[in-house]
Amino acid sequence: MRKTLAVTALVVAVPLLAACTENKDSSDGAADGGDARALTVESSDDACTVSAGEAPAGTLTFDVTNTGSQVTEFYLLGEDGLRIVSEVENIGPNLNREMTVNAPAGKYFTACKPGMKGEGIRADFTVTESDEAPEVTADEQQLIDQAVANYAAYVQDQSDQLLIKTTEFTDLYKSGDDEGARALYADARTHWERIETVAESFGDLDPMMDAREADLEPGQKWTGWHLIEKDLWPQRAENYTPLTPEERATYADDLLANTQTLDDRVQDLTYTIDQIANGSRGLLEEVATGKVTGEEEYWSRTDLWDFQANVDGARVGYEGLKPILEQKDPELATELDTRFADLQALLDEQREGDGFKTYDQLTPDQVKQLSDAVNALSEPLSQLTASVLS
Repeated sequence: MRKTLAVTALVVAVPLLAACTENKDSSDGAADGGDARALTVESSDDACTVSAGEAPAGTLTFDVTNTGSQVTEFYLLGEDGLRIVSEVENIGPNLNREMTVNAPAGKYFTACKPGMKGEGIRADFTVTESDEAPEVTADEQQLIDQAVANYAAYVQDQSDQLLIKTTEFTDLYKSGDDEGARALYADARTHWERIETVAESFGDLDPMMDAREADLEPGQKWTGWHLIEKDLWPQRAENYTPLTPEERATYADDLLANTQTLDDRVQDLTYTIDQIANGSRGLLEEVATGKVTGEEEYWSRTDLWDFQANVDGARVGYEGLKPILEQKDPELATELDTRFADLQALLDEQREGDGFKTYDQLTPDQVKQLSDAVNALSEPLSQLTASVLS
């Protein structure tokens, strides 16, 4: 986790950054001169320029180019400024990425986030009513309904298991059983990592539960998993003062309360196939930006558990959509099957007992092999959303 989207769960007005933000008037035309659903985004260090301020409902494509000096992200946010409808991350300088999303009519925000910190440079965005919805056959709708139902059940199951394991973990931690808490830490985190992109869509919960110390904003209070992780594995910290029993109880209870809130929220969530596809892509991006680099679990070195869990979640999302993809783009389905299998084979080589080797046991060559396999999977996985919506 590296996001620090600082928002609250209440529907409140979100202050915009005092920076150059421009969504061009829709009369300027679409990005390619004809398709009003194809938009371009230019993200610089201090501006976020979208080629139009509105588009008709349907499948929208945002082609995001980073003209700045920092790695950036682009978001489509719901009307409350809190809900992440879709996102594309880790766009380096002079690079571009596409984001495809099926957006119904309504009010939204677009947001670029130079440096991948803060609330982002935001502007209003409107999706207008349209009667040009693509036709869906009865057979295809049945596949869509099944994929959505299966994914919802999967998220609910993982959230339920997360709540159970977090309860056990916080009880051990509060009682002073550090050995027991350390033994359960990676296993409990697995259930978070499998549904990380869903959890991140709640912008208020994610920074409170999964913020890393290195990613804290100035003045941001540190809470959640990684604060407790540091207290359990302080060996790499300089001049560390252990938390008192009272502090342990405070932070443990806070983590458990937020986990309960997350579990309550996901029970009523509904999904669309583009959300599932984008979530799979997002989980692979989490691997690329945190797990394969060893930055996520800095203190415990349990990054490979997180790595596997992100891959699990991405694979489950893809496999739910695979029957649809096999009808629309069978070659892409075959390639994704191969790439997932190749990556899993490399991960299996690092297993040790019921878990994995710690990250510090990996050689540079092993890290590179894993990184190359993630990159090889990421490229075809980035095509999944557009393919299932075509």
